[in-house]
Formats: sequence, C-alpha cells, structure tokens
Amino acid sequence: MILPKERDPRLITIRRGGTLTDADHQLLAAWAAACATHVLHLFEAVRPDDDRPRRAIELTHAWIRGEVPMKQAHAMAFVANAAARELDGAAKFAALSAGQAVAVAHVAAHDLGAAAYAIRAAEAAAPDAGREQARRAECAWQRAQLPQPIRALVLDDQQRRNAICWSVFE
Repeated sequence: MILPKERDPRLITIRRGGTLTDADHQLLAAWAAACATHVLHLFEAVRPDDDRPRRAIELTHAWIRGEVPMKQAHAMAFVANAAARELDGAAKFAALSAGQAVAVAHVAAHDLGAAAYAIRAAEAAAPDAGREQARRAECAWQRAQLPQPIRALVLDDQQRRNAICWSVFE
C-alpha cells in the first residue's frame, strides 16, 4: 500500500480542491516516469517481448504533453500492472513502477509508488550482500533527478509515507 488513508492536499490538484498546480502535477509524473525508466531494463531482461511497462512510461510522457486524457493514462496503469503478474523480484517491481508512474496522471500521490517500486527493483536485482547499498544508491539517484519546484514536496512526502512504502526512503 503506497497511498495513505487521508490524502495530502498538496498532492491533489487545485480543480479537485487541493493545492497542486498542473505544472507541478506534470513534474511529479515526469519524475515518476524517470524512476520507472531507470529500472525498466530489469523487466525487459526477463520479458523482452512484453512492451506494456515501456508503453506505460511512454503514455505518461504523452499525458504530460497533453496528448492523451487522464482516463487513458489511468487505464494503462492496469495494463502495466498486469505485466507484473506471474513474475517476482526485480522484474515484477520494475513493471509495477511503470504502472505507478502512469497512474500519476490520475492520482499525483502515485509518484512515490513509482519511486518505491523502482527502489525495490534495484534492491532485488542486487546480490544479498549489496541490497542495502543498491537501495541507498537508487534512492540517491532518484533524489538527484527531482526538479527543484517539487523537491521539497517529494522529500517531505517521502518522510511522511516512508512506513507505508516499505521504508525504502530512509
């Protein structure tokens, strides 16, 4: 579970009663897509003929550009998540990261889902002795990708939701 029971108004768009601007919503989606893209190779190494997670990330960018409606992006999240079925470990988490990234179009708070699953993918791909280092390295990489306008929001949200995101942001 990556979404809290009580939603943070900073992650709800203005038109839905929150304080999130469309520009920042798009930045959150772009960052989530970057997180998912960073580990996508872990899925594609196992399922090279399955393009569903890649298409989900591409659709995220299309939504950001205003080329597809939110409902189409939201529907693609289920398609990407279906690619994770029957898999485990890094490949599963990479596909789920892509599903979370495209779901940001519907609910901005899915950004941390994309990041958390990407961290779990990197961690699962590492040898047992290197998992903690892989988790920390992926988290640091993600934070280095954060655009300045949303940096404080995401870092604060990581602290707030760390416990429900498998404590990957510590």
